[in-house]
Amino acid sequence: MRALITSKAARRALRPIVELIDQRIERQVRRAVGNTSTVRTSSDDALRQELKKLRNRQRPLELFFDGTGRGASRLPSAPHLNRTIDELAQVAGDRDRAERTVAQAFRLLIALEALGVGRIAGGTMNIVGKLSAVPLLDPPNDEILEIGTLYGMFGAALIRMMERAGRDPRLTIVDPLAGTQLQPGATMGDDVTGTPVRGAAVRTNLALAGAAGAATRIQQGFSEDPEVRLLVSDRAYGVIIVDGDHSAAGVLADLEWAERIVAPGGIVVLDDFGHPKWPGIKEAFEKHMATETRFTFLGQVAHSGYLRASA
Repeated sequence: MRALITSKAARRALRPIVELIDQRIERQVRRAVGNTSTVRTSSDDALRQELKKLRNRQRPLELFFDGTGRGASRLPSAPHLNRTIDELAQVAGDRDRAERTVAQAFRLLIALEALGVGRIAGGTMNIVGKLSAVPLLDPPNDEILEIGTLYGMFGAALIRMMERAGRDPRLTIVDPLAGTQLQPGATMGDDVTGTPVRGAAVRTNLALAGAAGAATRIQQGFSEDPEVRLLVSDRAYGVIIVDGDHSAAGVLADLEWAERIVAPGGIVVLDDFGHPKWPGIKEAFEKHMATETRFTFLGQVAHSGYLRASA
């Protein structure tokens, strides 16, 4: 029987039937492919429409985090966050507390810029690092001097972070409040927010920090002005934020002043420390640390340097 089926005569006789079967199979395959293509095309169109809807919904959410109206994006990458936490842990000595405090500081930054007038100057991790490090370093008292404030929003945020740590912060601010941000040798122009840098904006933002914010002392002027120094040198500060004149001469003058008014064990924060845009800050730091200083360098977190004063 097998021989009969496989013989040449049998194959010739069966060829029309085989071809007919092949044609029917081919038609079925074409029909199936056509139906699949239709389904795939319909599925692709639906997916594209869904993606378009998601993008449209995403854009309003992005406004909470992107650089529109403040110049810098507030959505850091995971590596940047982890690096800041690692650096903070090295300076403050507790990674679990560092991670928790960074998360709190980040949420606070977003909230204050959403509610406040103007912005907080600096990159996201720089700001979050400072807000986290100061309370973790446990300053000896709650007197804080901020040299250079822009809109006062960082001061309000620092008050909140100190209060979260169970402290009773009392803030003093020195700033020229000249309408625009000032830096020697740099043309700053109007702020990206469109808001003038003036006392009213600072007070509005400080009010967001409640009673402690409202009680803030604001001394308008430059930190190198002898009269300004005399007015705010009436106490020993547990924390001094050096964020005014970024030139080497200006930072050096602020460090020399800080030597005289910082409390024993006090913390001095050098903003934009090691930032390539502001080489004068590290230059002034190295020059000052070569003298007989009370300061010990604790480390760096996201372009801010931290010093502690001896007794």
